[in-house]
Amino acid sequence: MTRSRTYTLTAISALLFIFLAWAFADGLFALGDLFGAHYYSENTIITFLLLAAIIGAGVYQASRLPESGVDTGVPATTQTPGQTDDPAIWKTLMGNVYWAIFWMPIRFFVGLQWLQAGEHKMRDSAWMDGGTALKGFWERAVAVPEPPGRAAITYGWYRDLLDYMLRNEWYTWFAKLVAVGEFLIGLGLIVGALVGIAAFFGTLLNFSFMLAGTTSSNPVLFGLTVFLVLAWKVAGYWGLDRWLLPILGAPWNVGTLFQREAEPMVGRGGRATA
Repeated sequence: MTRSRTYTLTAISALLFIFLAWAFADGLFALGDLFGAHYYSENTIITFLLLAAIIGAGVYQASRLPESGVDTGVPATTQTPGQTDDPAIWKTLMGNVYWAIFWMPIRFFVGLQWLQAGEHKMRDSAWMDGGTALKGFWERAVAVPEPPGRAAITYGWYRDLLDYMLRNEWYTWFAKLVAVGEFLIGLGLIVGALVGIAAFFGTLLNFSFMLAGTTSSNPVLFGLTVFLVLAWKVAGYWGLDRWLLPILGAPWNVGTLFQREAEPMVGRGGRATA
């Protein structure tokens, strides 16, 4: 990775963020709503700040690189019987922090969508006080119209699940869980805190909404968020995961929080014992 490549990657990432905002979220760059939107997360100043963060991260990374750059090439791996290898570009994008700038526009776009959806629900009494909004959504989803009408839900088991939750009035507390969960998913993605976990729960919500027959933006968000789940090791590097992941570690690599130096046990006679 050289400085010129970093600048190129930064430009591509900034353009990707602009494209996503233009193609899938009208109004994210509306100058009239810089500070005056009714919902805080809809103030377009946030969009411009996120774009500036992408550019700032790229410029900072380039300034820290040596003149000769750094080698981010993936060494050839020895093939063992039955083992297949991934393309070098895939391994680089999914595991090299020098390419983490590429994931910032996807993180920011998806995170902003969840943040806005969560804020809308958290400030709506129909979601936070009794869950009547979720109740209505479930009722419409489980309804089976007369032929030739087509039910919103394709799978009977999912309709039975929602019907069970309706009859037991789960919406009274589940609505709060959905609202706060959406907000936290968005916040986690934007600040880069446990991106893999936040993205996983995002895909779970998208999948649930699609099973209930709601399309909307769910297919787009689901597709983008799947890539964030796959890139969890580096997607949040320009964020809190830069410090959180080394502290928490992974199942195959214990983090500093759980590392304890083995102290030798001293037995009788002053000799160390295992």
